[in-house]
Amino acid sequence: MSDKPKRRYVSHLRRENAEVTRLRIAEAARALMLERGYAATTMADVAQAAGVVVQTLYSSCPGGKPGLAKLVYDVTLAGDGQAIPQSARPQVQAIIAEPDPVQKLARFAEMAITIFQRIGPVHRVLRAAAAATPTDAGLNDLLASAEQQRLVGSLGPAEHLAAVGALRTGLSIERAADQIYVLTSIELFERFTETCGWSVRDCQDWLARTLTEILLDPAKKS
Repeated sequence: MSDKPKRRYVSHLRRENAEVTRLRIAEAARALMLERGYAATTMADVAQAAGVVVQTLYSSCPGGKPGLAKLVYDVTLAGDGQAIPQSARPQVQAIIAEPDPVQKLARFAEMAITIFQRIGPVHRVLRAAAAATPTDAGLNDLLASAEQQRLVGSLGPAEHLAAVGALRTGLSIERAADQIYVLTSIELFERFTETCGWSVRDCQDWLARTLTEILLDPAKKS
């Protein structure tokens, strides 16, 4: 009798257990980093808070402490520990399915602001740590990689608007993506909310209006 089904079941359980462990590590590390800062958060402290041995931390987060920071960043950005591409998540699918270009961008602005609120505190802690220790190549590479991913990711909505015929005439996909990237920066959101005193809703409404004005063909606005 073949034991393949049993092996697949055991493999599935191991994978699930590994994902649960990584999520627990990420949550423990995020809480400590937000409370103490990046530099004052040790691997040993995170391991104790997560209920694992330090070696599990290193195997779950290759690259040591910068690898741990990347895990925290990735899980916080996604909102969960599931390995689901951003393009396959319900909010993105709802944007794609929305027939009205103006409402597409309203949904996009709502999603962006939600992500800002979630990732902002972590991003601030990591930025402060990188500024304090510019020689920390791992941490600086993490932040640079995150920005590059944002820039590349901005191509998605620009290409989608072009595909449905809503992108402003004469505006290239690349230039549209550049503007989406800049307008959805965490630093811009922080300036509005922390320096100017705007509410989150004010930021969301402004972002939706601004994206509509600069990206959509006037003839396509409803």
